[in-house]
Amino acid sequence: MADLSVSDFEARRARALLAHERLCAEYGAPFRYFSTKDPLSELISALLSHRTRNAESHRAYQQLRARFPTWEEVRDAPMAEVEAAISPCTWPEQKAPRIQAVLREIGSRCGGPCDLSFLADMPVREARAWLETISGVGPKTSAATLLFSNLRIPAMPVDSHHHRVAQRMALIGPKVGEGPAHALLEALLPEGWDAQQVYDHHEAFMFHGQKCCYFHSPACGRCVVLDLCPTGQARMQGSSRPVRASDSNA
Repeated sequence: MADLSVSDFEARRARALLAHERLCAEYGAPFRYFSTKDPLSELISALLSHRTRNAESHRAYQQLRARFPTWEEVRDAPMAEVEAAISPCTWPEQKAPRIQAVLREIGSRCGGPCDLSFLADMPVREARAWLETISGVGPKTSAATLLFSNLRIPAMPVDSHHHRVAQRMALIGPKVGEGPAHALLEALLPEGWDAQQVYDHHEAFMFHGQKCCYFHSPACGRCVVLDLCPTGQARMQGSSRPVRASDSNA
């Protein structure tokens, strides 16, 4: 049974890396980083982006920075003022107190103002673990903070598009949520990959979810990884039952 598990893992890894090559070629990797924020700013930006369109979360972030030039001012401001500043994002009434609580917790841990640059000196897993012990910070937010910020640490975030593509390709099982998917999908990547390679992998899968592997009516007929995708092959054959990975809990 163990041999079958190893065999399945290696098959999924091979499929993931072949998909990486094709999707990177399809969407024009290497991709330029969209952010140059420091890690604390990237963390707050990631918290604002939860369940919010990019345009709205960007506007909320810009309004917050315009109203409060420092994160200490955000931390200490009346909550209603922070809520008003981030009003373009979803659930500002929930995110305002959460952001202030995160800033207070980080300040307490660091003994004062803290820019999180020290995370660069930690192994990736330790840096992620440090961030994820903060209330409200999960694997996607920790990875985004490390990879998207100017730290450029190779931690891979998994958004809804990336998750959908990976699930349909049977790189993870049908019941694996976005949170648990982070460790499973990251394990399929070569250990020596640098931040740019990890970033390209995430962006390529995300772009494919946005531009081809739609939530409703995926465009399987023009998919460059159709031969690697059991779900797409089943759809093209007119089957209503997607083909699953051999280990549905992988």
